[in-house]
Parts: sequence; structure tokens; C-alpha cells
Amino acid sequence: MERIYKHIEEYSDQEIEEMLERQEVEELMYLSLSVGMYHHNWKFAQDICLRLAQHENPIVRSNAIMGIAHVARTKRKLDKRLVKPIVLKELRENKENKGTILDAISDINLFLKWNLAKKHN
Repeated sequence: MERIYKHIEEYSDQEIEEMLERQEVEELMYLSLSVGMYHHNWKFAQDICLRLAQHENPIVRSNAIMGIAHVARTKRKLDKRLVKPIVLKELRENKENKGTILDAISDINLFLKWNLAKKHN
């Protein structure tokens, strides 16, 4: 698959809700990256990413994990009880996007001083 650079837009809460309602994969692939980077409320951003980490599309899921890493980087806060099981599940199951997930885990560990999936590093 060819990688293409795409600027990540910032969305309002209303735009985010509309995107979630539409369930268009092309939008959802970037939504978690946007909320992770730009949304002012870490909990809201985390919850959107965790929700998208349950999506049927593996790219949406791996980008959701990367969105969680963006929350860790920009807000320096996550709820480990909620995040850890989802991240580790995705690492085990989303084989085709394992590199992206490992990069996200590395960032989460760095910015939050966690120790997730150390056997993979």
C-alpha cells in the first residue's frame, strides 16, 4: 500500500459527532489522529479513540491506537485501566498494522512512563 501524506484537520465536537454517525471509513481513519492531536479534553479524545479501536476496519483501529499515543504526547494523561487492555489486544490481533501499533506503544511508554509490551521492543 502506498503511503500518502494528508494534513490532519482539527474538528469541532459537532463535526466529530457527525463523522461518528456517518461511519465513513475514510473519515474515521483520520478522526482519532485529529482528536488525539487537537482536542482540548484528554478524556473526550481518549474515549473517541477507544471507541474507534473497536471498529471492524484494521486501519481505523491502528490509527485509533496512534490517536491514543497523540493524547499521551499532547496531554500527558490517559486512563491506564481503559487504555492498556485495548492497546494490548490490538497489538495481538491487528497483525497487518503491528508496526504502527508498536510505534504508538513506544510513544505512550515514553510520555507517560508506562511499561506496555516491553517484550516486543
